[in-house]
Amino acid sequence: MSEAVAAREVTRAEYCVIACAEAWRDAGEILASPMGLIPSVGARLARRTFAPDLLLTDGEALLVGLDGTVEGWLPYRAHLDLVTTGRRHVMMGASQIDRFGNQNISCIGAWERPKRQLLGVRGAPVNTLNNPTSYWVPRHSRRVFVEKVDMVCGVGYDRAAGARFHRIPRVVSDLGVFDFATPDHSMRLASLHPGVTVEEVRDATAFELTVPDEVPETRAPSAHELRLIREVIDPANSRAREVGS
Repeated sequence: MSEAVAAREVTRAEYCVIACAEAWRDAGEILASPMGLIPSVGARLARRTFAPDLLLTDGEALLVGLDGTVEGWLPYRAHLDLVTTGRRHVMMGASQIDRFGNQNISCIGAWERPKRQLLGVRGAPVNTLNNPTSYWVPRHSRRVFVEKVDMVCGVGYDRAAGARFHRIPRVVSDLGVFDFATPDHSMRLASLHPGVTVEEVRDATAFELTVPDEVPETRAPSAHELRLIREVIDPANSRAREVGS
């Protein structure tokens, strides 16, 4: 297989892996905290390729290598020090997200009497104000990409004035990649996964996106990256359960 992999040979899930991995490109020695299967595959791919200094955690109190070997101890006080000083980049999920990157994982409907109770606010406000936060959405729809979130858990650009380390590098969905590189920090379509049209994205989004005149395709994995994804990191193809063909 040549280094430039033909688009037809790559699954939608693998484009999503690459898009998530790119969130940590050249990140240096920071803590990568991927939440979800495809972000986790992406973080491990980034560590093996273009972001070798990333710190990976077991989710508890240890720093681990690519094979799970313990590399260091990460007590809670040290974890909080990383979280509150911009030295962690988390990729979270979002039950709702709006045009300025406000995220909801707590409830659907009014907080006083929600229609549905979700995960809860947890540490999202402190995390999102104090370290870079990207988001992963495996099913792009108007129920997720909403005009206004029912409750703010992750803090968006319109609410983060004065927050030194607040930054939302990217939002990745099964349709494309989005950022906030606009004058008012509203969401912009940065790339489309192959086979997806601008119209499809607009139809699946409840607010008006900024769409450039020319939208590139999400980059394809190299042959080396594709081999790592398929043979080393996720040989069971678990990624396909999160994003189908």
